[in-house]
Amino acid sequence: MIELEGLTKRYGEKVAVNNLSFTVRPGIVTGFLGPNGAGKSTTMRMILGLDHPTAGDVRIDGKHYQQLKDPLTYIGALLEAKAWHGGRSAYNHLLCLAQSNGIPKQRVGEVLETVGLTAVAKKKTKGFSMGMGQRLGIAAALLGDPRILMFDEPVNGLDPEGIHWIRTLMKSLAAQGRTVFVSSHLMSEMALTADHLVVIGQGRLLADTSMADFIDRNSRSYVRVRTPQRERLLDVLHQAGIVVVESGDGVLEVDGGKAEQIGELAAQHRITLHELSPQQASLEEAFMRLTAESVEYHAHSETSAEPPPQQWGDGWGRG
Repeated sequence: MIELEGLTKRYGEKVAVNNLSFTVRPGIVTGFLGPNGAGKSTTMRMILGLDHPTAGDVRIDGKHYQQLKDPLTYIGALLEAKAWHGGRSAYNHLLCLAQSNGIPKQRVGEVLETVGLTAVAKKKTKGFSMGMGQRLGIAAALLGDPRILMFDEPVNGLDPEGIHWIRTLMKSLAAQGRTVFVSSHLMSEMALTADHLVVIGQGRLLADTSMADFIDRNSRSYVRVRTPQRERLLDVLHQAGIVVVESGDGVLEVDGGKAEQIGELAAQHRITLHELSPQQASLEEAFMRLTAESVEYHAHSETSAEPPPQQWGDGWGRG
């Protein structure tokens, strides 16, 4: 278990991490999200004692990192995939780590097999691709068979097979009762991997909740409707007190889970529907909505902004 209490880090006038308090618990995959510059990497570095907090405290199974004897047997981490000497082989890199942490030599071969690098174990790491480097970094994290694992952007450089592999690995580690803490910018992948989310923005805690609750609270669910009898359907829905948004190309959007009600109203009034499809909320949409005010670096489109969608019903008139 990882416990943060009031964790703060300042670099001069810059507050990188601001009074963070949360707990990463065993048995689940906890996703760590935030825009660029939110303080995720700084937080992870403080957990590992690589940066010292300005204020607050962080503990690993009740201890500070520097108090851990043979720390790789407590917590394994991938923060920088190429944190090795390029002149060493993959095997020797892991062997050095094993010997310095009291880990049996045979464990090196086991983790190389786990990450799929046995065939290149004796090759110098300076020739490794980014994906091979990620696998070696993951092997180092697994080396001490730790109860806690922490990964920063673990799918960088991996092909689809590799992404599926690391996703399955993290889930299996959590299923064994281990603590798994992972950061990523790939929302689609995080949605498939994490059970719980910790979200920060500008160094502050924005959310600490389950994946399902986070999406429900911060995104929009709606029903997409298309019909050749648009005006009639608008009248029917308006009379039923249902608010409709026009999104262009003749598509109507109705907030909430009203698909059955819309279908029944259309059938009662003999209105043909070409589409009636509930749109599920996404992690990406929820994340963008929650962190909109916390983004430090904004890209600006060269195209002009589209006008807001037109809304009908509940007092909205039509001209």
